[in-house]
Amino acid sequence: RPLTPAMFALEYEMVGKNPWLGHLINILLYGLLCMMIYKLLIALICHKDDSESKRYMVLAAAVIYAAHPIHTEAIANIKGRDEIMSMMGSIVALYSILKYTDLKQSKYLIYASVSFFLALLSKENTITFLAVIPLALYNFRDLSFTKAIGNSLILLLPAILFLIIRASVLGNDFGGTPMELMNNPYLKLVNGSYVPFDIGEKMATILFTLGKYVQLLIIPHPLTHDYYPRHIDIMNFGDPGVLLSLALYILLIYLAIRGLKTKSLIGFGAAYFIITLSIVSNVVFPIGTNMSERFMFMPSLGFAIIAGYLLQKYVLDRFGKRLFFIATGTLILLYSLKTITRNFIWESDYTLFTTDVKTSKQSAKVLNAAGGALTTEAFKEKDEVKKQQMLTQALVYLNQAVQIHPTYKNAYLIMGNAYYYLKEYEKAVPAYENSLMIDPDFIDAKTNLAVSLRDAGRKAGEIEQNLQKSEILLTKSINLIPNDVETLRLLGVVNGIKGNHAEAIKYFEKVIQLDPKNASAYLNAGNAYKNAGDQVNGEKYIQQAIQLDPNILKNQAK
Repeated sequence: RPLTPAMFALEYEMVGKNPWLGHLINILLYGLLCMMIYKLLIALICHKDDSESKRYMVLAAAVIYAAHPIHTEAIANIKGRDEIMSMMGSIVALYSILKYTDLKQSKYLIYASVSFFLALLSKENTITFLAVIPLALYNFRDLSFTKAIGNSLILLLPAILFLIIRASVLGNDFGGTPMELMNNPYLKLVNGSYVPFDIGEKMATILFTLGKYVQLLIIPHPLTHDYYPRHIDIMNFGDPGVLLSLALYILLIYLAIRGLKTKSLIGFGAAYFIITLSIVSNVVFPIGTNMSERFMFMPSLGFAIIAGYLLQKYVLDRFGKRLFFIATGTLILLYSLKTITRNFIWESDYTLFTTDVKTSKQSAKVLNAAGGALTTEAFKEKDEVKKQQMLTQALVYLNQAVQIHPTYKNAYLIMGNAYYYLKEYEKAVPAYENSLMIDPDFIDAKTNLAVSLRDAGRKAGEIEQNLQKSEILLTKSINLIPNDVETLRLLGVVNGIKGNHAEAIKYFEKVIQLDPKNASAYLNAGNAYKNAGDQVNGEKYIQQAIQLDPNILKNQAK
């Protein structure tokens, strides 16, 4: 998807990491897209019937699309640019093919090919317009299927070029089946190991999510950026929601097939919705999550067309313009209010994660993210009471995350961090150890474990006065990071207090070797030599300490 990263690179060159430009561009592009959708729908629907009724229907559909809250994720998140550019390029391609069909001017084939290729470079779901465009020609122009397909064949060139480029960079894998829950939601824990859902569970769960999409299009509440396991639970065909979704999609498929004969608007809307949804449905290939609101950015136009059609047929045509505008205006107002309130939640990672965790209560991913956001903010917090509260809440979320996903290495890592910031070092240790059991090469967990063992060892020695425990913990730490200067120093101190002066000297000499300008290390080594009875070396090291820091003896006395 190179197009949007290229845009981001240009924006970065202009304003650096300041996000305002990215947000502004997203908003402007979305506004432009909505106007293009209106223009396209006029060209499609009003070509044969340019009545006032149809114009109002098109206006309703375009404004419903523009105001729909389900688009918040794609617009408020700068990364959603790929959805906008993909949809925009697809709309331009369809409009250009329409113009070619009407005017027979070859330049429109060039416009269509270029815009379609740019859309493909934004996101792969553009490929579904290879079916949408001939379907639109068949429905809204007096063309046979064969002729409609023929007028669209030019788009195979950019599609093939894109697939060749994609294969050369990424290979031919369009989605495998990883055995990690955060990348494959169709896994369940059996006897401590993840195994795939059986076919009934998988299809029922997919059907449930497909029904959830329709529910969110009609009633967009509650919204969340996270639908990872187990926000969507393991479903079966005995669940009423699954059966309702099955019935709904049978109806949509029936309307789409019937629409091929009748060329009805509702049939086209249903067919458009099914075609553009297919690639993100988990039916064609796995997408790594159950569902996502941004995946509705393209299919939701089908819903908007159906909604506009129903408002025209059952309100405008029966009760007149006044009631039509009241009904449409009320719907737009409700959608707009929801969109505005949802925008504020996308202010930052912290507001997003700590808000959506209250909706996606069983999502291991957002529980982990909320725990991480709270831990990060707590680290900056100056008020100790508030800091403790934030870290305590973070641990609640993180413990829930690992209950849902027991092999979630990042959740254990952040759990360890939260305990560390609470100065509960010995509770941090098993959290990091769990993370390393899952991934023995996890460098962050290894480093943080060593630091926690070191500080637990310091606490055992300085506060608990338990030198044996301190030495055990410090030894475990140094085995993980052999050249950590502070751990070596602490081991030297512990051994010195225990009377193991030779061991103390060994550790202090190692500190000097690693940090030759460390005056305290020379002083500690000097004292260790003197305590071992070697006054000559003791004095030599103390003098070297004074050379590095003339005030070291005064500071030590203080």
